[in-house]
Amino acid sequence: MAIAAGFALLDTGTTLIGASWWPHRPDTLAWVMLGVQALACASLAFRRVAPLAVVGVLGAFTVAVTLLISPAGVLTPANDTNVWAPYATLVAAYGPFFYQQNRRTAFLVLAAFTLVIMRPWEPSVTVMTIGLLRTAVGPLLALYFDARRRMVFALVERVERVERERHLLAEQARAEERARLAGEMHDVVTHRVSLMVLQAGALRVTAQDEGTRQAAEELRAAGCQALEELRDLVGILRTTPEGDQTPSVGGFADLVAESMAVGTPIELIEDGDPALASPVVGRTAYRVLREALTNVRKHAPGAQVTVRVEYDEAQVRITVRNSAPTGRASSALAGTGSGMGIAHLRRRIELVHGTLRAGPCSDGGFSVEATLPAYVPTAESAV
Repeated sequence: MAIAAGFALLDTGTTLIGASWWPHRPDTLAWVMLGVQALACASLAFRRVAPLAVVGVLGAFTVAVTLLISPAGVLTPANDTNVWAPYATLVAAYGPFFYQQNRRTAFLVLAAFTLVIMRPWEPSVTVMTIGLLRTAVGPLLALYFDARRRMVFALVERVERVERERHLLAEQARAEERARLAGEMHDVVTHRVSLMVLQAGALRVTAQDEGTRQAAEELRAAGCQALEELRDLVGILRTTPEGDQTPSVGGFADLVAESMAVGTPIELIEDGDPALASPVVGRTAYRVLREALTNVRKHAPGAQVTVRVEYDEAQVRITVRNSAPTGRASSALAGTGSGMGIAHLRRRIELVHGTLRAGPCSDGGFSVEATLPAYVPTAESAV
């Protein structure tokens, strides 16, 4: 809007000082056309959504002025070597090449627009040169900025791809290290336990009394069982884990429903598109809500809870706030757990470069607010 208003004022002023089609003695028609020109320049406000229409409006105005001057002869400009088109044509010519997808259509429209402004049927080197510059500078700038924008998008995509590949390589390295450690553990522990089993078997054979033989047999059997369990455990360690099965943002409604089923009144407000949260961010947000609701049930019975989740392209913010409790917390229930839930949650959030704020509110309630980046590249992002 500011650009459109600026060019409307600029063209009105330059026309009045004789830099365009303004006559020596303006009549009613001249003032009407001056108003029409201002409206045509104001159409620049729609250059993003309808760039071709803006070109059409300014082109139509230029044609109308040209026809009124010649052959109609009802307008007589003070200087007939000026360009009749307003300066707004500079910005109008920029739009079709930057905002329009069909470049072929943009070229055809700009070619017609250039002919209207240059007036080749009235040959003038000055008019034709200025007219060509009016319609050439905008498209050249548009092509440059469009190429720059595409290059930036390509670079961003390349960086994200490198991040995903780096995480995949790290995941592969961890899997290989798990297999190596599993193999080493199997070799060391199996060796020692096997010795114990053999020694217990020998003791069972050589022992003189029945009690010693029975104890040796129990020890041998326990050692064999330990070897079996060790083999199963090493098999698990050698297998790449299937991944974190924690629900994502889609599980918020279930969490809220579970708490409401046991008498905790909750209002869930979600603003934005949940798809903007990458998988690891969604799971971290789920843990924030789960921990916060668990603490409300333990320490604030009867409190009203408001859960607000905001999604945008840059970050995901989740706020869980409860009012002052109306009942007395059960000491048995409040005493369960390690008491380190918020501290563990804070460390997990810091791993994804997020922030966590938790503390009492002025009304006697409690608030937990986590701000997470919307996108955190992981190996899952590459799938």
